[in-house]
Amino acid sequence: FFASSAAMDPRCLAHEGLPLLDLAATASCGTSLGQLCALEAKKLEAIARKEAIRVGSAAAAKAKGGTKGQYEGKTVERSEVPRRRRAAKSAGPVLPEAGKDNVLITSALPYVNNVPHLGNIIGCVLSADVYARWCRLRPDKNVVYICGTDEYGTATEMKALQEGLTPRQICDKYHAIHRGVYEWFDIGFDFFGRTSHPDPKHSAGWPQTEIAQEIFKGLSARGLVKEQSVEQVFCTGCTRFLADRFVEGVCPHCEYDDARGDQCDSCGKLLNATELKSPRCSVDKSHSVEVRDSSHVFLDLPSLGGELTSLVEERAASKAWSSNCVATTRAWLANGLQPRCISRDLTWGTPVPHPGFESKVFYVWYDAPIGYMSMTANYTGGYESEGWRKWWQPDGSAGKVRLAQFMGKDNIPFHSVIFPACLKGSKPASASAAASSAKDRPWTVVEEMSTTEYLQYEGGRFSKSRGVGVFGDNAKDTGLSADVWRFYLLSVRPETSDTAFSWDDLAARNNSLLLAIVGNFVNRTLSLAVKAGGTVPALRPEAFGPAEAALFESADAALAEYNEALAGRSLRSGLNAALRVAGAGNSFIQATEPWTLKKEGKDAEYHNAIALALHMVHLVAVVFEPYMPSFADRVCHLLDADHLPFVPDTFNRAGTLPVGHAVLPAVPLFRPITDDDVASWRARFGGSDGSAAGAAAAASAGAAADKKGKGKGGAKGGAKGGAAKGKGKGG
Repeated sequence: FFASSAAMDPRCLAHEGLPLLDLAATASCGTSLGQLCALEAKKLEAIARKEAIRVGSAAAAKAKGGTKGQYEGKTVERSEVPRRRRAAKSAGPVLPEAGKDNVLITSALPYVNNVPHLGNIIGCVLSADVYARWCRLRPDKNVVYICGTDEYGTATEMKALQEGLTPRQICDKYHAIHRGVYEWFDIGFDFFGRTSHPDPKHSAGWPQTEIAQEIFKGLSARGLVKEQSVEQVFCTGCTRFLADRFVEGVCPHCEYDDARGDQCDSCGKLLNATELKSPRCSVDKSHSVEVRDSSHVFLDLPSLGGELTSLVEERAASKAWSSNCVATTRAWLANGLQPRCISRDLTWGTPVPHPGFESKVFYVWYDAPIGYMSMTANYTGGYESEGWRKWWQPDGSAGKVRLAQFMGKDNIPFHSVIFPACLKGSKPASASAAASSAKDRPWTVVEEMSTTEYLQYEGGRFSKSRGVGVFGDNAKDTGLSADVWRFYLLSVRPETSDTAFSWDDLAARNNSLLLAIVGNFVNRTLSLAVKAGGTVPALRPEAFGPAEAALFESADAALAEYNEALAGRSLRSGLNAALRVAGAGNSFIQATEPWTLKKEGKDAEYHNAIALALHMVHLVAVVFEPYMPSFADRVCHLLDADHLPFVPDTFNRAGTLPVGHAVLPAVPLFRPITDDDVASWRARFGGSDGSAAGAAAAASAGAAADKKGKGKGGAKGGAKGGAAKGKGKGG
């Protein structure tokens, strides 16, 4: 990889011709590709150890404080290469700006009662993070990324009972776990909040309470809230009505004997608890249950059907919503909208401001999406501040606000139907952005929706209880960096169909893409630069030839593809284009052969090759920054240069690093994944029996649940023993 093309498989040299997701070409290269990757990486590590890159105290001071410097007098491991982070743009909250494309980005709020697994992460927070980071790298955009834990509802109360804690203690515990997981994965939220208040019954002034009640009052004022008595399961032992999730029984559709009161994990159908055969209390199965009447409030969805149909057709025409989002929403509308109950007999939730409903709270799928709004309010200064309304009720002075939402497909109808219905229904048709009072302006409604299918694990399902699959809190235990995990998950992002996590696939992509293309280009360029004197040579355009022309053409084409893909939220295609940028750099070095130019005394051509390769490394850092932010930081450290301020539309022919600028010696930023690694991880994460059969066992344990159980965030769920149940908010 570093000396001559004779040692390389020609199919691997033509990086632009290797589709990211078509591993047939990679497989056709045989094991030799992985062996070559491993061999060359080991060579680099051996060189680094042998040279034991050392510097004096002045250099150490620079490594810490930003003056010249390399490493602190010790052998360097890749994990010790410092991060040169991008400077923060603003100390205060980001608000809409005039003349900018103001983008409000959210990802489905992770439910607080569990630990997210890889499917949850790629389906929601990671996908949104890549888009947010790219938006921040475009000069015309102004972006804020809001997320947080969804903490109210039945599932929290159930988890509290299971763990012997209060609902608030459960929320505190798992909110901290979620925050830690996302910090490790380098998720760059502008704000990561939470929906719950320590004492929901006395939560006046808390943004979640105030905004949920404000919207409800608007719906009520327009006649879109109806009170209705419904039959509900009552537990005589607990002496209370049971929320859907506290009821279990036999599914009336498929006879599955462990269906929940809101949804059957076997056939996937949404249920009412009273439909279950042989119902039982999930808190204590010995308690007797009966059906009684209970009053609830309903959202009059049928009255909003016309507006919702217009919304989905407008978004479909502009291709602003993923195809599965459009299909799912159309199916909901075609089946006929029914009034939707939006209250529950619980204590842990936002109080319903309706006479006689003092003991009831809002249903979580009314309440949860409002969390995006309340968290924005917490970010900008609270409910009484005007900052959050500038995003959610803009007055037009700073231009339009574009709401882009990311989620797994199980969350689609609640974001494409229920949430827009609540926002549109709570304001009169005459509401205008020009209204003098913010409360009289229309709400910002979702414009772009990026929804994923499900990520499976090794042909089975993720299951925390059975130890099957990688979860957010143990991904780091593999020894792989967050960058490698991000890269792999984004390369298999289930954009149009379900995809499967595979340890073999992870190894193949790491070795043939990250190591052989990206790491190879950065390391060989820095190695060549150090041999050439360790500084950036001046460019001599008069000596440019066919190789330079080919580089410019390839880089420009890849950048155009990259920016177009990310603008359309096609994150996998964007990653492919980023690989093409690095591939163009590799091809340029191979075409110019700087070592040969030096031997032949072609100084101008030699210095052009070194300089352009270094400028390309700078470009590689910024195109991979949305995907692998730590990698970008470390590359900038090795270049001893600040990040490029923006992702360009074309490659800068004049260069982005100053002439004479000193760079640091190469250090491998990625390591090969070996067969032994794969075998070890497969055994460790394959289930409680310590074998690869664990995933299959988890799947077979939920064989009756072969349909999609709704694990919130994008991973395929199942019955007990199948996927870890996220929050299937279908009830």
